[in-house]
Amino acid sequence: MIPLKDDIPSETTPLVNYLLIFVNFVVFFYELSLSPMALHHFVYTFGFVPAKFSWALVHGEPILSALLPVFTSMFLHGGWFHILGNMLFLYIFGDNVEDAMGHFGYFVFYIISGLVAALFQYIISPHSTSPMIGASGAIAGVLGAYFVLYPRARILTLVFFFIFVDVIYIPAFFFLFFWFAFQIINGSASLAMAGAGGVAWWAHIGGFVAGVGLVPLFRKKRGPAYEIFRPW
Repeated sequence: MIPLKDDIPSETTPLVNYLLIFVNFVVFFYELSLSPMALHHFVYTFGFVPAKFSWALVHGEPILSALLPVFTSMFLHGGWFHILGNMLFLYIFGDNVEDAMGHFGYFVFYIISGLVAALFQYIISPHSTSPMIGASGAIAGVLGAYFVLYPRARILTLVFFFIFVDVIYIPAFFFLFFWFAFQIINGSASLAMAGAGGVAWWAHIGGFVAGVGLVPLFRKKRGPAYEIFRPW
C-alpha cells in the first residue's frame, strides 16, 4: 500500500515538516556528490553503527559524543527509493501532527522519536557493524502520533491486488495498524538473522511505540478525529 494523501488539511503552515524534508534532501544530494570511497566513510562516520556505540560505552567515551551518530543518522539515506518513500510518508502525515503539537514541540518530538527508534534497534542487535541510516525511525514516531490523534482520517491509498491496481480511501486507524503489524512480522522474522544488514524493522517498531506514548506530552490541541472508538 502506498499512501497518496490524507483528507485532513493543515490548519497552519507545517514549517518544521517542510524544513525536515528540505534538510533530508540537501544531505542526500550531498551524498550523491561524493565518490564511492568518500560516501562509505561518510556513512560509517555519521550513520549509527551499533557495534561502535557498544565500544564507546565500554571504553567510557562521553555519552553525547557516542550519541551524535544516532542524531545524524536520521538525515542520511541509502538511495532514491529510500528517501522518496520516507519523505512521502513524512509529507502526508507530518503536517497534521505538527498542527497538534506546535512547531517547536513537533521538532522535539521528531528528534526524540528518532533517538528512541535507533536505541530500540540497538537493543536488538548491539554488535551489528552495519550502519543504520534513514529518517524512517523518526517518521515511524510521526505515524504513531497520527494513529492516536487522527484515527478517523482517511488515507487515499494506492493498493495492489496481484495484477490489479486501485486507489481507495482507507481509514487511518486501519492503514497504520496494518503498517505496524507488517513491521512486527518482519521484525520478528529478522531476529533469526541478528546482526545482518537490511531494513531496521525494530527501529520502526520502537519509533511507532515512542510516537504513541509521547502524544500526551506533546499534544497541544485535540485533533478533529481524536476519538478512536467513534464510528466512521
